Amino acid sequence: MKSVVFDVGNVLVRWDPRIPYRKHFSSDEEIHAFFRAVDFENWNIAFDRDKDWDADISEWINQYPSYETEIRIFVDCWHESAPHSIGQSVAIMKTLIGCGQPIYGITNFSAKRWAECQTRFPFLTEFTDVVVSAHEKLVKPDPQIYRILLDRNNLNASDCIFIDDSLKNIEAARNLGFDTIHFSDETSLADELYVKGVTQLQGMVKQ
Repeated sequence: MKSVVFDVGNVLVRWDPRIPYRKHFSSDEEIHAFFRAVDFENWNIAFDRDKDWDADISEWINQYPSYETEIRIFVDCWHESAPHSIGQSVAIMKTLIGCGQPIYGITNFSAKRWAECQTRFPFLTEFTDVVVSAHEKLVKPDPQIYRILLDRNNLNASDCIFIDDSLKNIEAARNLGFDTIHFSDETSLADELYVKGVTQLQGMVKQ
């Protein structure tokens, strides 16, 4: 039986950093222009790699002082960017746990926001093991973050199904020998896992 390894953002929990900005900007195009202006993607990755939120937000603001208000929205309203769980994916996770199946995770997350989300979404405490990027100071798709999960749990990549919404993360896992599912639709995930041999989900498969 293959072990199932979940990504978290946009697989188990919805994440969209544009959400808190939609009250501040008039369009997604303006939001993306702001993101480009302040190097948002690289800063977000840096937080996932364990940059300190409190100290390094000040550094970010110092680099882009004209955007202080907008940068502080990211900090003060971060919870709005993770508004809810993804119901069918969580149901699959809970079904497998209920069947005694070990469930694993590999996620890019800052330490502070991971702790926050475990409080808001208690199912995130139910993994058999989860590798969090900030705890390891590594981010996907670095191959080493996948190896940490394998080594820590005495797993073989070929015996694992890795689920992620990011194609580059999927490709990195596939290159290490994982079976993979590129997540795009929660309604088809049970079917895709069942086809790959996760027979505990038979009751969730579409007839």
